[in-house]
Amino acid sequence: MFMGTFNNSIDAKNRMIVPSKHRDQLGGRCVLTKGMDKCLYIYSMNEWDKQMDKIEALPESDPKVRAFIRHFCANAVDCEFDKQGRIVIPAELKEYAGIDKELVTMGAMRKIEVWSKEVWDAPDNENKMDSEEFAESLAQYRF
Repeated sequence: MFMGTFNNSIDAKNRMIVPSKHRDQLGGRCVLTKGMDKCLYIYSMNEWDKQMDKIEALPESDPKVRAFIRHFCANAVDCEFDKQGRIVIPAELKEYAGIDKELVTMGAMRKIEVWSKEVWDAPDNENKMDSEEFAESLAQYRF
């Protein structure tokens, strides 16, 4: 399980350092792709395979499923870490997430989310909940 929040950045060659705590769990390779909510997802190879199995079971006759497959798979890149523990963020993924320089990298259970710090810190970021909203949202799941 991936946990924790880290502030980092990308360099002039669009490389980001994956936090060592996460890197150790990824085993030298990972998949980077567009996530939901204008962030990027990093998956271990094993978890990526599990996601592909789930997606493969979806009915491709549904136009929304096809759109999701395009969003999720067409933009995925297989990444290997360099000696400094960096991966390259391709220009299209960088643009999608609004990444300029500063990043917020957070563990999100089975994946890692990579956010533009500017997007994450924006006052209108609907992906951050206060504790009251959090409690209300999870109550429907009996949490």
